[in-house]
Amino acid sequence: MKSKILDAVGISAAVLCLIHCIVFPLLLIVPLGISHNPYIDLTFLCIGAVVVFRITKKMENRWLKLLFWISIGLISVSILTDFLFEVHIPLIYVGAAGLITGHIINFKNHKHSEHD
Repeated sequence: MKSKILDAVGISAAVLCLIHCIVFPLLLIVPLGISHNPYIDLTFLCIGAVVVFRITKKMENRWLKLLFWISIGLISVSILTDFLFEVHIPLIYVGAAGLITGHIINFKNHKHSEHD
């Protein structure tokens, strides 16, 4: 898959994850009968991990690679904590912001050609 498409998918998934993580707690305040489902977070994590794996597989920039994997790690810890202890910790926000930042940097630094 083209690198620019992976960056677009990664940015989209990370932004949707961040929106979900910010808006969902506000929806819990409104009595609509909605409950938190950590499987939604896990779905975003799986999408993000696949995209990060594909992007970083041949990446030479170690700092950017580290940013991607630390971000995935933070999201993973947050989701695992949610599954084990039913506690939603803010590491997921930092991880999602890190993924968005990483994808934007990668997109800007990578020379995207028609044949990429």
